[in-house]
Amino acid sequence: MKQQPAFEPVRPVRLYERIVDQVETAIASGELVPGQRLPSERELVVQFGTSRATVREALRVLESNGLVRSRPGDPNGPEILPFTSGGLRKQLHRLARTEELTLAQLLVSRMMLDATANRLAAVLRTDAELAGMEAAIDRMRDSVDLGFEAFSEADVAFHEAVAVASGNTMIQVSNAVVRDTVLSLVAGKLAHARNSKTLMRRSLEHHEQVLDAIRAGDGPAAARASTQSLYDYYAGYVSAAERRTLQALLDG
Repeated sequence: MKQQPAFEPVRPVRLYERIVDQVETAIASGELVPGQRLPSERELVVQFGTSRATVREALRVLESNGLVRSRPGDPNGPEILPFTSGGLRKQLHRLARTEELTLAQLLVSRMMLDATANRLAAVLRTDAELAGMEAAIDRMRDSVDLGFEAFSEADVAFHEAVAVASGNTMIQVSNAVVRDTVLSLVAGKLAHARNSKTLMRRSLEHHEQVLDAIRAGDGPAAARASTQSLYDYYAGYVSAAERRTLQALLDG
């Protein structure tokens, strides 16, 4: 007998979500571009065939997600905004808070993004970009005795310098979002860990290895060092089962 398909439960969709979906789709397809205006609220009520309250709720969600901007008293419709990482950052934080995106999943993404950024930076970096990385490493070294917050700021500066040197805007944006989300989940534990200085010194050592590899133009070595660094720094904050997923990204 032929196996029946495995159906999934359906959920009711609120009317305002249908409006949001249509506007998001139009933006993604290029039918709506930054600077363009949506129709007025009254016209949207007519076009969507729904109530003013439903349209207003949809516009509120779109504005909260950073897709449109409405000005009080403006007779024109809401303005389509250019893409920024703010909306993506907000969505990832929301996913993390609702436990739809686990720390292990975030760490896998970060390990992959960092490794790619380092490979590209080793080949594409300029002397000025390398100097920026070296300055960030110096700050990390000086910050070990100052505490986790100062060390973390210098750490972020290093990764931002590497991401810029990769020459890929999507890597820059995605890496920043994932990195900030990971830190928001574990910063308190890291800052108050009894061996925090040991962790920082170990992280600094790995970062110095990354810098040496980038300076030498050795992309694979830079990728390996960063992946190992992230594993050593964060693996203790996930379960043993999840740790196997992280280990799969480590080169033997």
